[in-house]
Amino acid sequence: MMYATPLRRTLTALTATTLLAGGLLLGQTVTAPTATAAGKKIVCNVDKMRKDSHALRAKADKLQHLGATAEARKARGQADALDRQIRNCIDADDNHKPWN
Repeated sequence: MMYATPLRRTLTALTATTLLAGGLLLGQTVTAPTATAAGKKIVCNVDKMRKDSHALRAKADKLQHLGATAEARKARGQADALDRQIRNCIDADDNHKPWN
């Protein structure tokens, strides 16, 4: 039975993969938190967020000019995060379905 070893390896790997995938899926469904906002309404003040982003970018430019590159990188990262949040808020407003 020279073909038994590869077949046994294949079946063992397939069984292990199936069990792991099933266990992971079961674990995810059991421990997954519900995605609710607890009845709270999420409000995005886009104008304020844009001002904050602009202020952070100005601060980053000033820090970069002074030679504090790590702090400038951190400020730019925060501004980028605000810009992503602004885009997400705008997309959520554009794709909002009033009948839901």
